[in-house]
This record gives sequence, C-alpha cells and structure tokens, in this order.
Amino acid sequence: MSTRRHGGVFPWREGRRAGGRGRGRGFLLWGLAVFWGLAMLGGCGRRANAPAWPSGKAPRGTLATRTLVVDGVSRRYALYVPAAEKPAPYALVLELHGGGVTIEDMTGESGYKTPYKLWMPLADSEGVVVVYPEGLPGAYGKPTWNDCRGDATVSSQADDVRFIGVLLDHLLATYPIDPRRVYVSGTSNGGLMALRLAVAMPTRLAAVAAVAAAMPARSECPPPTRPLSVLFMNGTRDMHLPYAGGTVSSPPKPSFGTVQSTAASVALWVQVDGASPQPTVDRFPDRDPHDGSTVVRYTYAHGREGTEVVLYRIEGGGHAAPSIAQRYSRLFERRFGRQNHDIEMVQAVWQFFRDRQVWQP
Repeated sequence: MSTRRHGGVFPWREGRRAGGRGRGRGFLLWGLAVFWGLAMLGGCGRRANAPAWPSGKAPRGTLATRTLVVDGVSRRYALYVPAAEKPAPYALVLELHGGGVTIEDMTGESGYKTPYKLWMPLADSEGVVVVYPEGLPGAYGKPTWNDCRGDATVSSQADDVRFIGVLLDHLLATYPIDPRRVYVSGTSNGGLMALRLAVAMPTRLAAVAAVAAAMPARSECPPPTRPLSVLFMNGTRDMHLPYAGGTVSSPPKPSFGTVQSTAASVALWVQVDGASPQPTVDRFPDRDPHDGSTVVRYTYAHGREGTEVVLYRIEGGGHAAPSIAQRYSRLFERRFGRQNHDIEMVQAVWQFFRDRQVWQP
C-alpha cells in the first residue's frame, strides 16, 4: 500500500515523469490497437456529530493504493478520502477507467493530463469518498472490464460485478459512507461496465454515468428491468465508439464487439425508467470556439422512483471526456478525436449524482 498527499502538498505533474520516457512513449503508441487509451480520468477540530474516522485507515486528504483479494485474486484500487470532516456520512463515487488505463493514469500519477483526478478536489469540497478500481489484464495485457459485450474478445473474463460488490461491502464496512449515496461513473470500457452495474445491482446504486459508452448490441447480460437514473455523455464524432452504433474500433483481432447507438441506449433507459419521452433541452455556451465542439443536454425527467435519464450530446466531440482544466494533447486528439472544453465532466456528473439516493419505498 502506498499513500500520497493531495492538494497543495501533492505535486501533481502534467508532463512526463523523470525516468518514465519509455513507458510514456509506449503508452501513447498503443493508439488504435487499444483505443480505450488514456482518456478512458482540513478541519481544525472534530465537528459536532461528525462520524468517527477509523483509526489506522487511509488518512484524510491522501490518495492511497490498496489491494483486495476477491476469489483468490488480488485486485487493486486507489482511494481518496476528503481532507475535512463533515457531520453526515460521506457519498461514494466509484470512477471506472477505460480499457488499457491504469489507476495511476486516472489519478494523474503517470504524469499525463486526466480529467478524472478532478474528483479529488471535488471530494474535499463536497464530502465525497472517491475510489478508482482497476480491472484485470485483457488481450493486450492492460487493465480491462468484463462489460457484457458478447461479441468482444479484448476484455478479461473476470467476474467484475462480484469484485465491485465485494469492494463496496468492504468500503461500507470500513468508512462512514452513506449506502444510499453510492454512484458509479466510467468512460469507454469503464462506461460500459458502469452500465452493466446499473443492470446487475440497481438496488445498491443511486445513479450511474457512462462517458463515451453505450449499451452493448450483443449482450451476454439480461436487459435492465429496474429503474435507475443514468447519464450518457457521448461525442457525435467518436471514431472508436460510434455515436450511431455499430462496430467498436476496427482492429481485426481481438474483437472490440458492437454497441447500440447512443439514441437507442438512451431510449432503452427512458423506457425502463418510465420517464417522459419529451426531453428538456439545454444548450451550453461555446466557451472554447477552437475545440471544434459544442454541448447540448437532453433531460428525460419524471421517471419511476424519481429517476431520470440525461444525455450530454457533444457535437463534434471525439472519444474523450470533456474538460476545461485538463486538456489532452494534439497527439491524443489525432488518435481519439476532439476533446470538448466547454464543460467539466466531473462537475457535470456530480451535478447529476449529488441529490440522488437509492430508492426506498
């Protein structure tokens, strides 16, 4: 286990780490072969009625890498606990990486830009425990999630639903987390895994967010039957996970499988939730006219059990999480398409998550 300081003490580095040139070059050159790639990221005294923080556990305001043995296999995850205490239990966000991405890439320790590290300052301001779980190696020897695509051979065959369930049990038993406020967000392969969890454990989750992801076209899993609030955030010019559906990427072997269109994925969850088929439409200001993209949000409200479905349609956006503060390189955009700079993905997802709770009749 390792522990790293966050915030003003931890030296977040945006460039290449010293001694890491070989790894950095290899990471960038995965390119289309592993399209999931890079993209897919203090209190002064105890307050009255604040939950007791377990002694010997991860210190506040730190990022710690931990392992958990599930079915005899050691599984890694990174854990960030907010720096300050608060008088109520903490919300929990599980952020799932894309295929080929490690937890160090997600948290910024690899030295590259990553929108996903922005969960940590948000955790401090909002009182959230953030966890970055890691999948097991797939066909390319890099972390992947077993996300229900029945026609894909690139991912591992791990029981990742069980892993997330055991991890959730462990976190709830160890830290003062509100079991009604558990959220899952993921990008690309991680977004498809978030959608699998929405189907597999809807009674344990308050909401999920899928970025650059859609429902599988040939699924190994049953269809969703229970309402859950779901957010999609997809680019219309995604070169790897097509907005209109179809084949994911285009390598001959291994297969990345196929997905439904974004429209069909949204419609499925609107139907499951019983939400209004007529969305409220909001257009965001074009804050960066040079990024080649704009953002439109569609909100399908009034679903059963208080659910709703939200689509952030990134017009002209590629296979990348939007970010204002963490902007990917031109090399990345040549491989994965344009990154939108009009919204901050983490902030948008948290706005969707924040007030939702697991349904209790």
